[in-house]
Amino acid sequence: MPSTIVILGTGGTIAGTAASATDNVGYSAAQRPVGDIVAAVPPLAGLSLELEDVAQIDSKDMDHATWQRLAQRVAFHLARPDVQGIVVTHGTDTAEETAWFLQRVLAPAKPVVLAVAMRPGTSLQPDGPQNLLDATVVAREPGASGVMVVAAGTVHGAHDVRKVHTYRADAFSSGDAGPIGRVEEGRMRRHRTWPLCPALGIERLARGPAFWPRVEVLVSHAGANGRFVEALVDSGVRGIVVACTGNGTLHRELEEALKRASTAGVAVWRSTRCGQGVVIDSGRDVLPSAAGLSPWQARVELMLSLMES
Repeated sequence: MPSTIVILGTGGTIAGTAASATDNVGYSAAQRPVGDIVAAVPPLAGLSLELEDVAQIDSKDMDHATWQRLAQRVAFHLARPDVQGIVVTHGTDTAEETAWFLQRVLAPAKPVVLAVAMRPGTSLQPDGPQNLLDATVVAREPGASGVMVVAAGTVHGAHDVRKVHTYRADAFSSGDAGPIGRVEEGRMRRHRTWPLCPALGIERLARGPAFWPRVEVLVSHAGANGRFVEALVDSGVRGIVVACTGNGTLHRELEEALKRASTAGVAVWRSTRCGQGVVIDSGRDVLPSAAGLSPWQARVELMLSLMES
């Protein structure tokens, strides 16, 4: 039976440090290698672990080159028969984007679990060590599969996870769908199925990020107009995702500009700026919706879909 857990480090707050133990907001992210993070969790010492630093980045600065490298390393280790699961230490700011990116590209049959933190390791009450331990529990769960994010004892699926709070340790939610499960005293209690979706395949990332189609996110709001749409079209953008008001509704001036962009060959998708709910098509909508994807996940999805053409 496979028993090795691979822990891939990418930086983030879980690898952050601050000058003061009482500073939970003015810290510097991505300061500690993954070996130091693991060493702070004594219960991991008895497990079969392999550690690898893939990047050292504040996740607000996540880029396509890091995504490509991370996906390639995850795919490499998933293919090993001795590997049971993978844990990725990651920042919270873009965790939902990275999780969806990995899920759509790989749709792994083994668990890939993002371990995050809202407080640096130097905090009086760091949450990273417990989150890392819990993520490892999920990665070792028999039959587990798909990409997940673990924070504050809660296991979120890649499709549903959202960062919903700026400061609290339980900063993530799975919205209407609810979490995959919870980790309690070192045991996984599952509420629903593991994340599922068809895999696009790692070969989709064969070309360098310089060749990936550019997709941007705009927001509909009071007083919106089409000037930014026109600027994006003129700059050669391939796709636009709009964080719409309510159920995918658009300011009329912005909508007209987006229709023109669509006619000119730019892919346009509607998402919602609401924190919960999905965009339900009315049957009269001209521009397609991203259904239940957040604007940021929809940008990932549209970018990957445009790689085919």
